Amino acid sequence: MTKFDTTIIGSGPGGYVAAIRCAQLGMKTALIERYSTLGGTCLNVGCIPSKALLDSSEHFENASKHFEAHGIKAEKIKLDWPRMRQRKDDVVTQTCAGIEYLMKKK
Repeated sequence: MTKFDTTIIGSGPGGYVAAIRCAQLGMKTALIERYSTLGGTCLNVGCIPSKALLDSSEHFENASKHFEAHGIKAEKIKLDWPRMRQRKDDVVTQTCAGIEYLMKKK
């Protein structure tokens, strides 16, 4: 059985920062995460995916209702839901990869 100096449950914003700090202090640190990628609930299914979808929907709203005031004719604007979801997934994947990079570095 592997022994650790400290164990952190959850790799969300608090967890991964705590794990990095413990490693910087020379502790052998275990980081436990329920999701298959690091980042906790916020990054995997909460804040980050929600904000990515909100950003896309805001762009859609602006294009369909406010561009004309700026002299931009945006006719026949159509929502591509699969592409919007793919962008959200790409944002999550990129952010998870950033946290994974930090963990490997420390």
